[in-house]
This record gives sequence, structure tokens and C-alpha cells, in this order.
Amino acid sequence: MIHQGKSYVFRVLSANKHGISDPSEITEPIQPQDTIVAPSTPGQVVATRNTKTSVVVQWDKPKHEEDLYGYYIDYSVVGSNRWEPSNHKPIKYNRFVVHGLETGEQYVFRVKAVNAVGFSENSQESEAITVQAALTCPSYPHGITLLNCDGHSMTLGWKAPRFSGGSPILGYYLDKREANHQNWHEVNSSLITQTIYTVEDLTEDAFYEFKVAAANLVGVGQPSDPSEHFKCKAWTMPEPGPAYGLTICEVRNTSLVLLWKAPVYEGKSPITGYLVDYKEVDTEDWITASEKPTSKRYFKVTDLHEGHTYVFKVRAVNDAGVGKSSEISEPVLVEARPGTKEIFSGVDDEGNIYLAFECKEATDASHFAWGKSYEEIDDSDKFKIETEGTHSKLYFKNPDKSDLGTYSISVSDTDGVSSSFVMDDEEFERLMALSNEIKNPTIPLKSELAYEVLDKGEVRFWIQAESLSPNSTFRFVINDKEVENSDRHKINCDRANGIIEMVMDKFTIDNEGTYTVQIQDGKAKNQSSLVLIGDAFKAVLAESELQRKEFLRKQGPHFSEFLHWKVTEECEVLLACKVANTKKETVFKWYKDGSGIDVDEVPDLQKGECQLSIPRLSRKDEGVYKATLSDDRGHDVSTLELSGKVYDDIILALSGVSGKTASPLKILCTEEGIRLQCFLKYYNEEMKVNWSHRESKISSGEKMKIGGGEDVAWLQIGEPTEKDKGNYTFEIFGDKESYKRTLDLSGQVVWFKNDKAFERNEHYAFSLEQGKYASLTIKGVTSEDSGKYSIHVKNKYGGETVDVTVSVYRHGEKMPEVKPDQLAKPRPIPPSEEVLKAEDKAKSSK
Repeated sequence: MIHQGKSYVFRVLSANKHGISDPSEITEPIQPQDTIVAPSTPGQVVATRNTKTSVVVQWDKPKHEEDLYGYYIDYSVVGSNRWEPSNHKPIKYNRFVVHGLETGEQYVFRVKAVNAVGFSENSQESEAITVQAALTCPSYPHGITLLNCDGHSMTLGWKAPRFSGGSPILGYYLDKREANHQNWHEVNSSLITQTIYTVEDLTEDAFYEFKVAAANLVGVGQPSDPSEHFKCKAWTMPEPGPAYGLTICEVRNTSLVLLWKAPVYEGKSPITGYLVDYKEVDTEDWITASEKPTSKRYFKVTDLHEGHTYVFKVRAVNDAGVGKSSEISEPVLVEARPGTKEIFSGVDDEGNIYLAFECKEATDASHFAWGKSYEEIDDSDKFKIETEGTHSKLYFKNPDKSDLGTYSISVSDTDGVSSSFVMDDEEFERLMALSNEIKNPTIPLKSELAYEVLDKGEVRFWIQAESLSPNSTFRFVINDKEVENSDRHKINCDRANGIIEMVMDKFTIDNEGTYTVQIQDGKAKNQSSLVLIGDAFKAVLAESELQRKEFLRKQGPHFSEFLHWKVTEECEVLLACKVANTKKETVFKWYKDGSGIDVDEVPDLQKGECQLSIPRLSRKDEGVYKATLSDDRGHDVSTLELSGKVYDDIILALSGVSGKTASPLKILCTEEGIRLQCFLKYYNEEMKVNWSHRESKISSGEKMKIGGGEDVAWLQIGEPTEKDKGNYTFEIFGDKESYKRTLDLSGQVVWFKNDKAFERNEHYAFSLEQGKYASLTIKGVTSEDSGKYSIHVKNKYGGETVDVTVSVYRHGEKMPEVKPDQLAKPRPIPPSEEVLKAEDKAKSSK
């Protein structure tokens, strides 16, 4: 038990299942007091500008601040709802500088107090503040230049301060003194609002020096360094005076843009252009950036070295020559600043085209200066500029082709933040298209207006949008007249799928014209038209009438497949059709040339197919074939004209089927000569065939006749000679491929005696006449010439052997009588293996 008025010390021990630890260090003596509670909430929090990356936060202390350990300060980017701690240890004072903030960003702050018991509630948030440097006087102007002198006055120009002190510069104070004088004299009592001024009432030929100071709301800043000594002597040279106001902007890694103002003194003739010179700071030689003078007062210098420092100057040119050089610019490090931003283009929700730029470094004193061709824009009829905080937009009021060109922006009171944007034809057209789409939004279509003819001959017109809201509206217009939903025009809209349709029950000759669907969904619109005039209309009308007739035809017995022909593997021609919607009472009939055809078997209509067979097609089968169906519900007719091209196509198909069955060429000896034959399953002399000899086509004539029968094609060779030897080819052409058969008619004639071949010599003489008469002549016959003589005639397709017995008798000996039935009969010689294999292949393909 604790007793008030006594002091106590404390220590702590920890324990687990293994035991108790050593005790902690003993606390300092503590005397019991009254109960302490958490601190109350700090009062109003106020944030004020400090630097470009810090803010000073101050707050009212809580009502009860005894025993406080201190305060914690939190900050949050406006709109983020995410708080970050500024300090990790409590601070004792009610003022704190929060560092590490982002320039140009808006923040709010809150504070809470802490004591031994705990934390207070968070204070109310401070007012939002933009992180910017605190207001100060401007920095000093620089670069005072003599621009003109008439002997009694001098026109001076200078550059504005690099920093305005956080408040717009209101103007300048200019002081002068003669050379070697100690005292400065005020030139102006009221502020000079431009960076150029003419000093009057000067002494001719006297030397003067000047200094200038800038002023803002805070006060007058430090003056510039004194200028060099300028002699008050009238300028009379024919060349131009110096350009002035050199400004460097858009510094990137290898380039920058240089701007300047035209000389006040032109010389004796108008200025025709400018030369831009530059050099690295550590070198002596100047480089001229362009071969020819530029007529503009800006120039983009390229191909610079990243990380190098350069200085620049400008010289004006007229007909008299090159004028005085401008003041040399300040050194510039060629290197893109981290986080460099560029101008970007866009179109807002109202369809307005704009250029936009963001500069986080901008202060309340910053001015966003938009320019075209680097001349500040002041045309309120063409452009509108809106600047808010760190963002600025240039709006095009009535964009047209005159808006093409280079646009620039520079932000004052920053470290040279600037950018440019080229509005070329391609970018302009892109922005105009986006603007038009927003100002005149289009409902996207999946399908333009189209038509289809339905089964009963109705014509359906339909269009499909990507999507349609429940509040969308539409209308159908035919020939500039709106049509309403009716029995004649059945109009429907499926908004869930974006489909709008109109079905016309009866499409007639009166429906020629232009069909249009107009859709509106909120501000978005679209329309699509379909022109059905002339041939386009006639095609739709014909299709509609055909479908209507087809529908009516199919209400009774009808042909589902009309008459057509086909060829079977047996070379039979079938006329076939398919029928539907028949019944027992339905009558089917065949006709040729208007006369009925008797058939052996009535077709079974329930099977749905009818066929008429033509076994061996010939010209006598030509004609108009017709099949009819009829019952009490109606009738249908199908016609096929088997003549002309149809007949030729059937013959070609028969040739293809029959060609597969073609046998090898065979030889037949006839009284007229030799006949080469090819046997087929079917042959018609109207089939397309070729006979050739040694690859030369044979034409039918007296020497060689071409013909055939129902199952054979032949070539008759009359009175064959040596010239008729060689390869013969028969080719038959089908609808897809052709089939060839070849025979070598270069046969061999060999003579044998007692089964032994022998050659001609003085004793034996051979002869072959007309390619078919072979003879053997024995000279000086003796009894030794008796024996069996054989003649072999063969080629690779086979041949024949004939045996003849020759008996030689002495004079006076009786010879036996030869009877007719004792004549030698030829014996066949089998064909070669090559031919046998070919024949087997031909048989297997049948």
C-alpha cells in the first residue's frame, strides 16, 4: 500500500516456466502525488511560408500544459487523407519548422500533446498552405546595356532579377552618375515598369554609368552593379545596334532555346536577320550556330555537349553588314533539370482544345507567359489563358489551320522553367477529331444498317450499336419519311444488345429508295443509311420473291434437292433428286422431252430420294428430263436439260471413272496390220482421248485409224514398217486428271535351230518385210540343215514362238505328205515383270 508523503523506489523482475530473472535497475525515488491525466488538445494551428521546401508551424498551447513531454506534428498532402509524422521525438516548444516538403504542393498540419499518461486528441487541421519561399525583396537586376544614343539621351536596357522575392515586381528605380563622380543621382521618381528606359538631358561626349534596383510589395531590392562607362555620343553607324534582353530557356541535355529583343537602333537600313554565336566558357573561339542569318528573334541551338557550360551572344544584320554584338549571356550549364516537364496537349470535357503546363516551383509571384513563335500571346479573340496555382492552360477559342506553329511557355520567379510545343498538321487533326467526338459524340456501332431476307420473303433491316441506355431513342426513315411501328413495318429495339430492327412483311416494287436509322442516346448521336436503288433494289426484290415462292412451294410435296446427275463406279449415269413433305397419296413421275418414262420400279418417296438410271450414255439420251411431285396440297417440278455443256461434263466424268479401269495396251494382228487396244469399263468415241507415237499426237487417217467400241479404244496401224516402231501412248482425260497407257512396239525377232539361237551368215539369210513378214533363207542346203527351227517375236509385253521342222531328203527319196492340221501353232511368251506389275496395279484400282 502506497502512503502519501513517503518516497518509493521500484524495480521489475520477469518470470517464465524456468524461473525468475534478475531484477532491473532501481528507479529514482518517487513520491506519490495527485492523479495525472492525459493532456488537453492543443489550440489553433497556423502554418506560414518559410522556404521552397519548408513551412513554419505554430500553435496555441493546451489549457493544461503541466508535466508535458512535448508535441508531435503531422502533415498531409491536401486531398490524400494520409498523415505523416514530422518529428519522432516530442518537442518542447509550440513552434516547429517542417522540412522536406515538395515545392508547389499544398499541405495541412495538426498537432497533439503527450505526457506520462499518453497523447491528447489531435488538434484541428491548419488552413491549407502552398509550399513556397517567404516573401522578400527582389534580387538585383543585371546586364545593363546601351541600346541607342543621340548625343543628348541614352536608351538603356537591362535584365529582370532572377528572383522576384515571392511577389510580383512592380517596377524599377534607375540611378546615374558621371564617370569619376562619387554621388549617384535619381533618374526617376516613379517606378519604371519596363526593362528599357531612355535617360534624357545628358551632356554630349560625357561618360556616364548607371545602376538599377527592382521593387515589389516588400520593398526595394539591392541595386545592380554599376554599368560600364557609356559615352554620350550620337550613333551614326550604318550597321544595327545590339540586340538585348537575351533569355535562355528550354535547357535540355543537348539543346536550348535563345530569345532576344530587336535592337533599338536599326542602322541605315532595316534589319534582315540575326546571327547567333556561342562558345564554351573555357575556350576562346566563338561558333556561329547557323550559316545564314535567321529572320526570327529566337533560335534553338542543338548538338551541344551535355554537362558543358556555354555563353551566347547575338548580332543583328542589315544591308550595311553585321552590327554590334549583344551583351554576352550568363554561363549556362547544358543539362536537363530533374523532373523537367513539357507542355502537353489535350481536349477537355466540353471539347475545348488546350495546351497545358505544370510547374511545381511556381510561386504566387510567378507569371506563366504563353507565346507563339516565342512572342507573348495577347490575342483574346483567338486564345484564353487560365492559370490556377501551379497549373496553366492555353485554350484555342476557334481552332483552325492558322493555329499551327510553335508554342512556348516560361514561368517567372523560377530557375528558368520553360517548355515549347510544336502544333503540326498531324497533332492538330488528332485534337480536332477528339474535340469533334466530344462536342458531337457518336454512338459506336457494331454493325451499320444492313438487311437480310427471311424464310417467308420478309425483309429485315437491322443495325447494332455497341450499347444503348434505357433512355435512348431512335427512328426509321424511308425516303425522308419517318415510319412508325405497324403490321406493315414491325419495328423493335433490343436495348440490352443494342439491336434495332424493322421487318417488312411484303417487299414490293414500291419499296425502292433510301433507308435510314437515326439514334440518340443522351448527347451522343449516330445514323446509318442503306441505299436500295436500281440493281441493288432489284437484287433484294428478286431474293424476297424467290424466298416467298420457296416458302409456298415447301408447304406441299417438294424437291429438297433438285434434279442433278452423278456417275457411278460402273460408269452408269444417274439422274437423282431428293423429295420432302410427301405422303402416301403423293405421285412421282419421270418425263423426257414431255413424254412419260416407264420405270421398272416406282420410287419409295418415304426414303426421300429418287433416281433414274442411264446405263450407257450416248447422244440418243440427250433431252430435257423432268421429275414431278403432286398431291392435294400442291405440286412441284424439277427439270434438267441433259445436253450441251451438261452432256459434255457427264462425258468428262465418265472418262475419269472409266480411265481408272484402263488395261495395259494389247497388240492384235489383223489382215490390215497391227491393232493396239485398251480395254475399259466404258468407252464412248466422244470421250476426250489422245493416241501418240514417240510423243507426237496421232491424227486418225488411212495409215492410222482411231476408233473404239463399248468397252475398248483402239489404234489400227495399217501396213506397218520400220518407221512404225517405238513407244505408243493412249491417254484418256477425266474431269480432274488423265490416265495413260504405253506400249513399246519395237519387238525383237530371233531365230533358233534346235533351241539354240544363231546369227545370220553366208549360209543363213533373215528378212522382215512390212514389219510383219519374217523369213529365213538357207543357202546350199545339205542334210545337216535338217532340224527344228523356231522364230521368237517378242517385246516387254510378251510375244509368240512358232516351231518349224525342216527335213532335207536326198534326191529320189520319198517325202511324207504334209496335212493342214500339221501346221505349226504359235506358243505365247509371257510379258516382262514390269508389265505384270503394271497390270496388277491396274486391276487393284478397279
